[in-house]
Amino acid sequence: MKESLGGRLFDLFNYIFLGLFGLVTVLPFIYVVGGAFTSPQEYISRRLVLFPHTLSLEGFKYIFSTPVLLTSLSVTIFITVAGTLINLVFTCLMAYPLSRKDLDGRKFILLGVVFSMLFSGGMIPLFLVVKSLGMIDSFWSLLLPGAISAFNLIVLKNFFQQMPDGLEEAAKIDGCNDLRILWQIVLPLSLPAIATFSLFYAVNHWNSFFSAILYINDNYKWPIQVWLRQIVILSSGGLGDSATFDSNYIVPPGQIIKMAVIVISTVPILCVYPFLQKHFAKGALIGSVKG
Repeated sequence: MKESLGGRLFDLFNYIFLGLFGLVTVLPFIYVVGGAFTSPQEYISRRLVLFPHTLSLEGFKYIFSTPVLLTSLSVTIFITVAGTLINLVFTCLMAYPLSRKDLDGRKFILLGVVFSMLFSGGMIPLFLVVKSLGMIDSFWSLLLPGAISAFNLIVLKNFFQQMPDGLEEAAKIDGCNDLRILWQIVLPLSLPAIATFSLFYAVNHWNSFFSAILYINDNYKWPIQVWLRQIVILSSGGLGDSATFDSNYIVPPGQIIKMAVIVISTVPILCVYPFLQKHFAKGALIGSVKG
């Protein structure tokens, strides 16, 4: 059918509006990336740098002038991988039983899960619990607290709940127990949801820095986000640990360092996201339709 003039004008308006909206959202990121690779002289002479005339790595050289940063990067990778695995194991092991309507005390447990989303003990009681368990200055303090996200648990529970009961009944007739059903039937059919929540948990661990400030005293155990925070404080003229940086190195402008910090902390997650994108929308929505 031939499209009417009003329909074509409406489509044209949508294209223009969405194009401008996309440009507005992308420009800040382009500005940050361009500023991170700008030389100090060009950044000072130009008020707005989107595409630098000459590429410079001065900001990155200053950030990586300390060997501690590479150590903190390995710590962050370990925390992200180990923490995500712990999150997925605990979340799946709790979400699957709660998806079974014949579970005794199911409603009471779900009420406790929802209650934990609205109310918490607070920072000081959590610190006292971590300290009493002897996890201060240990990686366990960054992995075990918050091992299960209540929101992710509820969505994953709804995802499991939508699976046909006939699958589990057939597996039980074949002699499978609950753990084997979860491992060989439920989880393979839940890969979109698992991929989505893996991304959620991984991003949370990668960006986390406040827990390390509270529980980790050894700066060689700090994740990279804490060190990047220290670098930003130093570049802004604040107080920080500057002993690990080369004192003979010329410090670039603070804005260039901040932009380089943003690039370093963002690029790894951007590299992971395309591999999970095809599962993202399906996994996030399919489990949130029914409660």
